[in-house]
Amino acid sequence: MKMGKTPYWRPLTLTLFSIFLQLTPGLADTSSENKGKSHSSRISTGVKVVIVFLGILAAVGFCYVLFKIWQKKKREEQQARLLKLFEEDDDLEVELGIRD
Repeated sequence: MKMGKTPYWRPLTLTLFSIFLQLTPGLADTSSENKGKSHSSRISTGVKVVIVFLGILAAVGFCYVLFKIWQKKKREEQQARLLKLFEEDDDLEVELGIRD
C-alpha cells in the first residue's frame, strides 16, 4: 500500500458516518429521557444501528467488487479488439499481391 495522499472518499465517509450517528435516535444517552426505559432497549437500538450500518457497508463493498469486475471485462474486450486490429491478415496480403 502506498503511503502519502489520503484517498478522497475517506473524509467524506467519516463525515457521513458522523452525521448518521448524530441523527440516529436512541444513541444519545440523556438521563432525563431514558428514566422510564430499560437498559436493554438502548442496547437493542444500538445493535440495530450497527446491523444497518454493516448492511450498508456490505452493499457498498458488493457494488465496488462488481465495478472492478466490469472494469476488468471492459479492459479485456478493448485489448482483444486492439489485437484483432493489428493481427496479420494473410488473405489480404495474397489478394494484393504482396505475398504468394
